[in-house]
Amino acid sequence: MAHPSKQSDDRVETKAAGQSLARFVQQSQLDFELDFFGGILARYPNYVDVLRVHGNNLTLKGRYAEGLQVDQRLAQLRPNDPLVHYNLACSYALLQRSELALKTLRHAIELGYRDFRYMKEDRDLESIRHDPGFRQLLREYEGQ
Repeated sequence: MAHPSKQSDDRVETKAAGQSLARFVQQSQLDFELDFFGGILARYPNYVDVLRVHGNNLTLKGRYAEGLQVDQRLAQLRPNDPLVHYNLACSYALLQRSELALKTLRHAIELGYRDFRYMKEDRDLESIRHDPGFRQLLREYEGQ
């Protein structure tokens, strides 16, 4: 015969496990990845590959200020990586920081970023696309 309090404990544990499973099922893939990669970064804060994915996920979720922090950390860890600086420029643009976005975009191009077709269509750069500085950058570098 089972001890009455043991049955009660089992029911509580089963209920808690069921609630955890229900939360997991309801969680979107993006939310899952934010939690998962955030946990990895808590232990390994300079894990570049995880930082890249996490920064992108934060941006997709609309958490632009947090994405900017990740992009700034990546720029410190990878100061010569043109894609890192391109993504940093996008974060500045999403936060309506046009001057920094243009300056950082120029730096990305100077480091070798050359996907001008994508740059013209990237929604993250929408806030600077009609800025004379953006058009000037394209004129200066697109033909090179």
